[in-house]
Amino acid sequence: MQVTGKVVVVTGGANGIGKALCEAFHRAGASKVVVADMDAANARAVAATVDGAAFKCDVAQEKDISHVIDETERQFGPIALFCSNAGIGGGFDPMSVNAGGASDEPWQRSWAIHVMAHVYAARHLVPRMKSRGGGYFLNTISAAGLLSQVGSPAYSTTKHAAVGFAENLAISHKADNIKVSILCPQGVDTNMLRSIPKGPQSGDGDLSPEQVAKDVLAGLEQETFLILPHPQVLGYMRKKTENYDRWIGGMAKIQAKMREELGK
Repeated sequence: MQVTGKVVVVTGGANGIGKALCEAFHRAGASKVVVADMDAANARAVAATVDGAAFKCDVAQEKDISHVIDETERQFGPIALFCSNAGIGGGFDPMSVNAGGASDEPWQRSWAIHVMAHVYAARHLVPRMKSRGGGYFLNTISAAGLLSQVGSPAYSTTKHAAVGFAENLAISHKADNIKVSILCPQGVDTNMLRSIPKGPQSGDGDLSPEQVAKDVLAGLEQETFLILPHPQVLGYMRKKTENYDRWIGGMAKIQAKMREELGK
C-alpha cells in the first residue's frame, strides 16, 4: 500500500509512535492525516504540523471511534488506512504477589483500549471498506502480544487478544480486499515506556518513534501482516514455540531478577 493521496486516521496520534506515524504519512503524501487522541491540545498541535485534522477521542468508547470515522469520511472522503494505535502502559507491577491482581479496573481498562478499540474500528469501517472494494487496518500491538510482558499480566493478556483479533480480521476479510498489519515493537522511546519499570522489553535497545514509523511505511508497502521493528523478536518467537517449558523458565528467571533489583 502507498499512502500517497489517501486519507489516514491515527488514534493515539498526539504523542510517541502515533505522532511519528502522522508525520511519516504526511511526508509520504497522504491527502489528509487525521489525529485522534484524548489529548486534544497535542492532537491539534500535531495536526497543524501535518496539514491535518484533529479529533478528541477516547478509543475505549465506541461512540468516539464512530464519530471520528463518520466525521473524517464526511469532511475528507473515504478512509483508506485506519491506524488503531492508542495504548496504555498501566498495570505494571513486577512485585505483585498474584497474577490475577487485586481489582478488575486495570484489566477492564486494558481490555477496552487494547482489544475493543480495534473491534470498534472494524465494526464501523469494514462495511464501508467492503462497499468500496477494500481498505487497510494497521493495529499497533506490541512484541508482548507475541511473547509476553514480565510484570503486567493485564498488558500481556490483552495484547495477545489483540493479535488474535487482528488475525481473524485478516482472515475473515481477505476476500473483501481488506488488508491488516500488526505493529509489534519491543522498547520504543516514548512517554509510556518511561512510565514503567525498566524490563526485558528494552534489552535489545529502545528504538525512536521515527524509526518505527519508517518500518511501518516499509511494512505497509510490502503489505506484510507482521511488522517487527526489532527483527530479533522473530527468533524469540521461534524459541518460544520450539520449547515452551524452557521459555517459561527463562522468563521466570527474568522476573526474579527484576524483583531482586527492584527490592534492593
